[in-house]
Amino acid sequence: MKNKILMAPSILSADFANLARDIALVENAGADWLHIDVMDGHFVPNLTIGPVVIKAVRPGSKLLFDVHLMITEPQKFYEPFIKSGADLVNFHCEAACDKKALIAEIKKAGVKTGISIRPSTDISKLMEYIELVDMVLVMTVEPGFAGQKFKEEMLPRIKLVREHIDNNGLSCDLQVDGGINSQTGLLAARNGANVFVAGQSIFGEHDPAKALREIRKTIEN
Repeated sequence: MKNKILMAPSILSADFANLARDIALVENAGADWLHIDVMDGHFVPNLTIGPVVIKAVRPGSKLLFDVHLMITEPQKFYEPFIKSGADLVNFHCEAACDKKALIAEIKKAGVKTGISIRPSTDISKLMEYIELVDMVLVMTVEPGFAGQKFKEEMLPRIKLVREHIDNNGLSCDLQVDGGINSQTGLLAARNGANVFVAGQSIFGEHDPAKALREIRKTIEN
Protein backbone atom coordinates (compact mmCIF):
# COMPACT_ATOMS: atom_id res chain seq x y z
CA MET A 1 0.00 0.00 0.00
CA LYS A 2 1.37 3.38 -1.01
CA ASN A 3 1.97 5.83 1.83
CA LYS A 4 -0.10 9.00 1.79
CA ILE A 5 1.87 12.02 0.62
CA LEU A 6 1.77 14.91 3.08
CA MET A 7 3.06 18.41 2.37
CA ALA A 8 4.48 20.38 5.31
CA PRO A 9 5.52 23.91 4.29
CA SER A 10 8.20 25.37 6.56
CA ILE A 11 7.51 28.85 7.88
CA LEU A 12 11.25 29.39 8.31
CA SER A 13 11.12 30.73 4.73
CA ALA A 14 7.83 32.61 5.07
CA ASP A 15 7.42 36.39 5.31
CA PHE A 16 7.22 36.97 9.06
CA ALA A 17 5.73 40.41 8.52
CA ASN A 18 2.82 38.64 6.84
CA LEU A 19 2.95 35.25 8.53
CA ALA A 20 -0.81 34.74 8.91
CA ARG A 21 -1.24 35.54 5.20
CA ASP A 22 1.45 33.09 4.12
CA ILE A 23 0.05 30.31 6.30
CA ALA A 24 -3.42 30.88 4.85
CA LEU A 25 -2.00 30.77 1.31
CA VAL A 26 -0.50 27.30 1.75
CA GLU A 27 -3.41 26.02 3.81
CA ASN A 28 -5.87 27.00 1.08
CA ALA A 29 -3.56 25.39 -1.49
CA GLY A 30 -3.84 22.02 0.24
CA ALA A 31 -0.98 21.87 2.73
CA ASP A 32 -1.41 19.05 5.23
CA TRP A 33 0.93 20.16 8.01
CA LEU A 34 2.77 23.34 8.96
CA HIS A 35 6.43 22.78 9.82
CA ILE A 36 7.74 25.08 12.53
CA ASP A 37 11.50 25.16 13.10
CA VAL A 38 12.65 26.03 16.61
CA MET A 39 16.40 26.71 16.97
CA ASP A 40 18.29 27.69 20.10
CA GLY A 41 21.56 29.03 18.70
CA HIS A 42 23.40 26.19 20.42
CA PHE A 43 22.28 22.88 18.94
CA VAL A 44 22.33 24.64 15.57
CA PRO A 45 23.99 27.98 14.67
CA ASN A 46 20.78 29.94 14.32
CA LEU A 47 17.96 31.40 16.42
CA THR A 48 14.33 31.31 15.36
CA ILE A 49 10.98 31.40 17.14
CA GLY A 50 9.46 30.51 20.48
CA PRO A 51 6.02 29.46 21.74
CA VAL A 52 4.61 32.99 21.51
CA VAL A 53 4.65 32.86 17.69
CA ILE A 54 2.88 29.51 17.63
CA LYS A 55 0.27 30.82 20.05
CA ALA A 56 -0.30 33.86 17.83
CA VAL A 57 -0.92 31.93 14.61
CA ARG A 58 -2.68 28.89 16.07
CA PRO A 59 -6.23 30.37 16.07
CA GLY A 60 -6.04 31.16 12.36
CA SER A 61 -5.09 27.71 11.09
CA LYS A 62 -6.50 24.19 11.19
CA LEU A 63 -3.28 22.60 9.94
CA LEU A 64 -1.37 20.11 12.04
CA PHE A 65 1.44 22.10 13.68
CA ASP A 66 4.64 20.07 13.36
CA VAL A 67 7.12 21.65 15.78
CA HIS A 68 10.74 20.67 15.10
CA LEU A 69 12.84 21.29 18.20
CA MET A 70 16.43 21.80 17.05
CA ILE A 71 17.54 22.49 20.59
CA THR A 72 20.04 20.92 22.97
CA GLU A 73 17.69 20.21 25.87
CA PRO A 74 14.17 19.66 24.50
CA GLN A 75 13.03 18.14 27.78
CA LYS A 76 13.20 21.61 29.35
CA PHE A 77 11.15 23.39 26.70
CA TYR A 78 8.64 21.05 25.04
CA GLU A 79 5.73 21.88 27.36
CA PRO A 80 5.32 25.57 26.39
CA PHE A 81 5.16 24.57 22.73
CA ILE A 82 2.40 22.06 23.43
CA LYS A 83 0.47 24.63 25.46
CA SER A 84 0.84 27.11 22.58
CA GLY A 85 -0.71 24.76 20.04
CA ALA A 86 1.81 22.17 18.79
CA ASP A 87 0.16 18.98 17.51
CA LEU A 88 3.41 17.10 17.00
CA VAL A 89 6.66 17.67 18.87
CA ASN A 90 9.74 16.42 17.09
CA PHE A 91 13.20 16.49 18.66
CA HIS A 92 16.65 15.20 17.72
CA CYS A 93 18.20 11.88 18.63
CA GLU A 94 21.42 13.85 19.24
CA ALA A 95 19.78 15.90 22.02
CA ALA A 96 21.15 15.70 25.56
CA CYS A 97 18.24 13.96 27.24
CA ASP A 98 16.62 10.64 28.09
CA LYS A 99 14.90 10.25 24.74
CA LYS A 100 12.59 7.39 25.63
CA ALA A 101 11.41 9.23 28.72
CA LEU A 102 10.81 12.41 26.71
CA ILE A 103 8.83 10.54 24.06
CA ALA A 104 6.64 9.13 26.84
CA GLU A 105 6.15 12.59 28.36
CA ILE A 106 5.14 14.14 25.03
CA LYS A 107 2.64 11.33 24.43
CA LYS A 108 1.28 11.77 27.94
CA ALA A 109 0.62 15.43 27.09
CA GLY A 110 -1.69 14.26 24.32
CA VAL A 111 0.25 15.18 21.18
CA LYS A 112 2.14 13.21 18.56
CA THR A 113 5.85 12.58 18.82
CA GLY A 114 8.68 12.60 16.31
CA ILE A 115 12.41 12.03 16.31
CA SER A 116 14.99 13.49 13.92
CA ILE A 117 18.51 12.71 12.80
CA ARG A 118 21.03 15.04 11.21
CA PRO A 119 23.16 13.93 8.22
CA SER A 120 26.38 13.54 10.18
CA THR A 121 24.95 11.11 12.75
CA ASP A 122 25.17 7.33 12.35
CA ILE A 123 21.72 6.11 11.32
CA SER A 124 21.91 3.32 13.92
CA LYS A 125 21.44 6.00 16.61
CA LEU A 126 17.88 6.45 15.38
CA MET A 127 16.64 2.88 15.05
CA GLU A 128 15.78 2.08 18.66
CA TYR A 129 13.29 4.96 18.82
CA ILE A 130 11.34 4.43 15.60
CA GLU A 131 8.81 2.05 17.10
CA LEU A 132 8.02 4.60 19.84
CA VAL A 133 7.16 7.63 17.70
CA ASP A 134 4.54 8.81 15.20
CA MET A 135 7.09 10.29 12.81
CA VAL A 136 10.76 9.99 11.88
CA LEU A 137 12.60 12.89 10.24
CA VAL A 138 15.69 12.20 8.16
CA MET A 139 17.37 15.56 7.63
CA THR A 140 18.67 16.01 4.09
CA VAL A 141 20.82 19.03 5.00
CA GLU A 142 22.66 19.98 8.17
CA PRO A 143 20.00 21.75 10.25
CA GLY A 144 20.22 25.46 10.90
CA PHE A 145 19.49 27.51 7.79
CA ALA A 146 16.94 27.52 4.99
CA GLY A 147 17.91 27.35 1.33
CA GLN A 148 20.56 24.64 1.51
CA LYS A 149 21.14 22.09 -1.24
CA PHE A 150 19.63 18.61 -0.84
CA LYS A 151 22.23 15.95 -0.03
CA GLU A 152 21.57 13.03 -2.36
CA GLU A 153 23.81 10.83 -0.22
CA MET A 154 20.94 10.83 2.30
CA LEU A 155 18.74 8.76 -0.02
CA PRO A 156 20.06 5.37 1.18
CA ARG A 157 19.32 6.44 4.76
CA ILE A 158 15.76 7.29 3.83
CA LYS A 159 15.37 3.91 2.16
CA LEU A 160 16.85 2.10 5.17
CA VAL A 161 14.44 3.81 7.57
CA ARG A 162 11.47 3.04 5.31
CA GLU A 163 12.48 -0.61 5.16
CA HIS A 164 12.75 -0.72 8.95
CA ILE A 165 9.27 0.81 9.30
CA ASP A 166 7.69 -1.56 6.80
CA ASN A 167 9.53 -4.70 7.88
CA ASN A 168 8.44 -4.17 11.47
CA GLY A 169 4.85 -3.31 10.64
CA LEU A 170 5.13 0.21 12.05
CA SER A 171 2.76 3.02 11.14
CA CYS A 172 4.95 6.10 11.64
CA ASP A 173 5.41 8.68 8.92
CA LEU A 174 8.80 9.29 7.31
CA GLN A 175 9.60 12.96 6.83
CA VAL A 176 12.39 14.63 4.89
CA ASP A 177 13.56 18.20 5.39
CA GLY A 178 16.24 20.19 3.56
CA GLY A 179 16.45 21.32 -0.05
CA ILE A 180 13.10 19.79 -0.94
CA ASN A 181 11.60 20.79 -4.28
CA SER A 182 9.81 18.88 -7.05
CA GLN A 183 12.91 16.97 -8.17
CA THR A 184 14.43 16.19 -4.79
CA GLY A 185 11.03 15.44 -3.29
CA LEU A 186 10.44 12.86 -5.99
CA LEU A 187 13.82 11.23 -5.27
CA ALA A 188 13.00 11.09 -1.57
CA ALA A 189 9.53 9.68 -2.26
CA ARG A 190 10.99 6.92 -4.42
CA ASN A 191 13.12 5.95 -1.43
CA GLY A 192 10.18 5.85 0.97
CA ALA A 193 9.56 9.33 2.34
CA ASN A 194 5.94 10.42 2.62
CA VAL A 195 6.08 13.79 4.46
CA PHE A 196 7.87 16.64 2.70
CA VAL A 197 9.08 19.81 4.38
CA ALA A 198 9.61 22.54 1.80
CA GLY A 199 10.47 26.11 2.63
CA GLN A 200 12.32 28.18 0.06
CA SER A 201 10.85 26.23 -2.87
CA ILE A 202 7.38 27.30 -1.71
CA PHE A 203 7.63 30.62 0.14
CA GLY A 204 10.56 31.80 -1.96
CA GLU A 205 8.41 31.67 -5.10
CA HIS A 206 6.19 34.45 -6.46
CA ASP A 207 3.13 32.21 -6.05
CA PRO A 208 3.59 29.93 -3.00
CA ALA A 209 0.24 28.22 -3.51
CA LYS A 210 1.11 27.25 -7.08
CA ALA A 211 4.58 26.10 -6.02
CA LEU A 212 3.14 23.83 -3.33
CA ARG A 213 0.65 22.27 -5.74
CA GLU A 214 3.35 21.66 -8.35
CA ILE A 215 5.67 19.96 -5.85
CA ARG A 216 2.84 17.71 -4.66
CA LYS A 217 1.79 16.86 -8.21
CA THR A 218 5.33 15.83 -9.17
CA ILE A 219 5.81 13.69 -6.07
CA GLU A 220 2.43 11.99 -6.32
CA ASN A 221 2.85 11.19 -10.00
